Amino acid sequence: MADGKITIDGREIPFDKGETIIKAAYKAGIDIPHYCWHPGLSAPANCRMCLVDVEPPPGRGKMMLDILEYDKELGDYVPAKKPKLQPACQMQCADGMVVHSDESEDVKRARAAVQELLLLNHPVDCPICDQAGECDLQDYWLEHQRTSKRMHQEPVHKPKGVVFGETIVYDGERCIMCTRCIRVSAEVAKDPVLDMRQRGNRNEIMVSQGRELDHDYSLMTEHVCPVGALTSNHFRFKARVWFLRTGRSVCQGCATGCNAYLDYDPRDNKPYRYRPRDNEEVNGYWMCDAGMLSYPEAYEGRLLHAHVGGDDATVPEAIDAAKRQLEGHAAGKTTVVLSAGHSLEDNFALAFVAKRFMGIDEVYVARRPDGDEDDILIHKDKNPNTAGVAKVCELLELGEPKSFEQLVAAIGDGAVDHAISLGSAIDCDEAEAKAALKGLKGYVAICTHEGVMSDAAQIALPACSWAEVRGTFINAKGIAQKTDAVLEKYGESFPGWQLAAALGRALGYKIDWRGRADLEQAMLEAGAPATPEASEEDTEAPAEGAES
Repeated sequence: MADGKITIDGREIPFDKGETIIKAAYKAGIDIPHYCWHPGLSAPANCRMCLVDVEPPPGRGKMMLDILEYDKELGDYVPAKKPKLQPACQMQCADGMVVHSDESEDVKRARAAVQELLLLNHPVDCPICDQAGECDLQDYWLEHQRTSKRMHQEPVHKPKGVVFGETIVYDGERCIMCTRCIRVSAEVAKDPVLDMRQRGNRNEIMVSQGRELDHDYSLMTEHVCPVGALTSNHFRFKARVWFLRTGRSVCQGCATGCNAYLDYDPRDNKPYRYRPRDNEEVNGYWMCDAGMLSYPEAYEGRLLHAHVGGDDATVPEAIDAAKRQLEGHAAGKTTVVLSAGHSLEDNFALAFVAKRFMGIDEVYVARRPDGDEDDILIHKDKNPNTAGVAKVCELLELGEPKSFEQLVAAIGDGAVDHAISLGSAIDCDEAEAKAALKGLKGYVAICTHEGVMSDAAQIALPACSWAEVRGTFINAKGIAQKTDAVLEKYGESFPGWQLAAALGRALGYKIDWRGRADLEQAMLEAGAPATPEASEEDTEAPAEGAES
């Protein structure tokens, strides 16, 4: 429950104790223009763009400032007064407070003056600036200034194209000294490697002597930059933002499951960047560099066509071949391998076929090996859905999934001779795993990427990546999170759950999942978390001609 209410331009909004005017407005969807303020950082109040006019409590006079104002009739400056404006990023809310923002002429004049000051020395290189199209300077000039430049002297020149590290390039002439990048390094990454030097219009950002901007959150400095001063080597000059479209996604880099936006160009169906999607329960406003740079996995190294015996085939042909290879399998020596990198839907479909129809009670899991971690966002589990695999096994009473290394040992002991696997990553010796999988009498792999599993399989089926199909991922905190189908499907790939269902139907099992809604209903009946609504692109069956 809110601790009180304030009024901004006639609109009453709630606030929580300790909140500033701009934070309360931000939560209520009211835009108070700003450069230096960010909801996840401290507020230095140095840009002065968020100035507002706050009415004093009853019985107290309004604080006024003595100024000189130009009188056009007299052609000279004359004494005048104006109200003392307050920075909304530092002024805390008080119950009953009345704030004038867009409706105040004094505020409008102050914002226009701030804009003009920031643009005095700013280069007009918008056509080649990566921030063009999403630049606050551009947007706020149109909204709060709309006047031409009055200064005709040579602008102050600063260093351009300064390499701060492996990921970031700095342009001092575009910088407005909001200090967001400094605060990200100090407050988020806990590595105060950036600072400010010089004074006035000679200010510029610098890297500490003997250092580079090389911490694990360096790309967040570029993400929070409101102008084009900091650019990413990985996005720099690669795309124009007005051609890009955006979909909601979940980072696949580790079990934290950071919420993200995946920006892509529909003309070539290619993703160009990740951006953090705010979720204070999971990742706040941030992502690590490894996660930010994981988007190429959506298209690099993909398995685009079905393989049968090492030769290309259509998906229906591969389903037919899998049917012949798996017919007559011994339930006691047949298993399935779930994937900590695939969605809850894909894992549920394969596990459901294994448990309900194939009589399999023991499953294995394919996953990436563990890696580095920190106490900010990076989790040592480098898989986005380890908890999802455990949840599926719990719902279908399959017991705790065994490791891939245990599968290799079981194959070597002769305990397993047929397998259906989901996923492309393993966490054990690749040579040993490949040799063991090649020794199976029958092996069908459902893969998004080429690798050990697709190479070793007699039949490999191309599955969609997380970016091409809606899905649910459960992070390390047990939070179920949903992704959108952002990209068009690559090659001849299909959602993993559709391929698992097609395999089951080819083996003669009665599986009625003709669309996503049917699968969701089966999952809900088993007690799984609710998933997104069905979408048209998920209703096509991959192997109608292969059904018996």
